[in-house]
Amino acid sequence: METHMIGARWILALGAALLSCSCADMGKQSPWKAAVDHQAAQLGYRNWIVIAEASFPAQNRPGIHQMTASVEAPEALDYVLQALEQTENVRPQIYLTRELRSVDNDYAPGIETHRKRIQAALHGHEATELDQQSLLTLLEDANRSFDVLVIRTQSALPYSSVFIELQPGYWDAQSEGLLRERIQRERMQKLVR
Repeated sequence: METHMIGARWILALGAALLSCSCADMGKQSPWKAAVDHQAAQLGYRNWIVIAEASFPAQNRPGIHQMTASVEAPEALDYVLQALEQTENVRPQIYLTRELRSVDNDYAPGIETHRKRIQAALHGHEATELDQQSLLTLLEDANRSFDVLVIRTQSALPYSSVFIELQPGYWDAQSEGLLRERIQRERMQKLVR
């Protein structure tokens, strides 16, 4: 029930962001950008953002929020990362499909240029490669408890979706590992006493 309440609040906030764009503002900024700007400070640890290719499957599960962007994936990725970089509460863990690097330009014209544009849009962030099916499984698992924002782009190239898992902006894996080691040492010391 708590997950549904969080999802309902997220939908209301997204709707408010979209409604707050007056007709005059619509010419300045598209609805998907306004929603990303509004949500960048709202999203937290374990939420996901997918910059999806045009054929990404529509989702109907609660907690998945979809919007359409009339841009290519690299432009959407660039915008989302800029918005996330303005927040201190989260940092992106970026995943690209492993298949993307193997798709041949002869079968998917434009894929080489697309890969270069994606690398430029990463803003220097490292990307981890996983099979697309593994990423979809991770996304489905995350959606059981956390919100997912899907931005469907005009990119019509296979395996070109970009998956972003949000991590705490003020706490990293190394800090977490050190904390867990310290807790374990303290437990062991109490047992020895």
